[in-house]
Amino acid sequence: MTAAPILDHMAALADPTRCRMLLPLERHELTVNEICSVLQLPQSTVSRHLKTLADDGWVSSRRDGTSRFYGMVMSDLDPGAQRLWPLIREQIAGTNGAEQDERRLKSVLSKRRSKSEEFFASASGQWDHLRTELFGDRFHLHAMLSLIDPSLTVGDLGCGTGQVSELIAPHVAKVVAVDGSTDMVQAARKRLKGLHQVEIRRGDMEGLPIDDGTLDVAIVALVLHHVPEPARALAEVNRVLKCGGRALIVDMLPHDRVEYQQQMGHVWLGFSEKTIKKYLETAGFEGTSIAALPADDSAKGPSLFVATARKFKV
Repeated sequence: MTAAPILDHMAALADPTRCRMLLPLERHELTVNEICSVLQLPQSTVSRHLKTLADDGWVSSRRDGTSRFYGMVMSDLDPGAQRLWPLIREQIAGTNGAEQDERRLKSVLSKRRSKSEEFFASASGQWDHLRTELFGDRFHLHAMLSLIDPSLTVGDLGCGTGQVSELIAPHVAKVVAVDGSTDMVQAARKRLKGLHQVEIRRGDMEGLPIDDGTLDVAIVALVLHHVPEPARALAEVNRVLKCGGRALIVDMLPHDRVEYQQQMGHVWLGFSEKTIKKYLETAGFEGTSIAALPADDSAKGPSLFVATARKFKV
């Protein structure tokens, strides 16, 4: 006759050492060496007890690099074990042995923190370089895109080859990408193929092919200096935004690179804060905020600014 599972669980916990072992493992993942330090037992004894607990489903393990961590996850236990353990815990937790284990556990966890603190104390001067070397210099920016409201409809106005659309499309409900150049639209279609959230349209900034009140957010990135009538273009941006929608504009601060007008078709040599604020207010925006962007040491072009504003009136 097969024994009831609860009897197997009771047999596994019949040894007080195994019960003491589960107390810290319920709250922390520990290595065999750390458990040895907490319980002051040799490795062979700890390994033997861990095997018994693992065979009965009390503990599980995971590998992290060259280390293996053990822990007890209450939600992974069967119903009988979940009812049994609180009774055992209550009896064991107040014993002298368990109290001594708790003090040694704090010391073990403190050593983990000390190891990390020692590294940062020695690496603080090189940390930015080391982090960039390991993970690149833009990982945090991409990670922060996850904060975007996934229900948004975003306009990438003057989308060019679709770089911005490609970046934000996975994080929003829909992107309407618009550009006035047939060649740019074709390049964007090629780049954004497969992104079902993106709808690409050809149209000018002064006459956007978007219905009134369609967008939650309108992005105008490095576009305005190409537009003959910036104020008219921003009025169009206001038109296609919903009430409460936001515009985000990135462009160049005033500069003297006159060759850009011949080489790249720039109409304007950047915009001052005063000019952009005037354009936005004339277009019907409120709550304008303008800030210079940090300079990129590897960039060769003029400094940039970012401006945000909100549409409050229909």
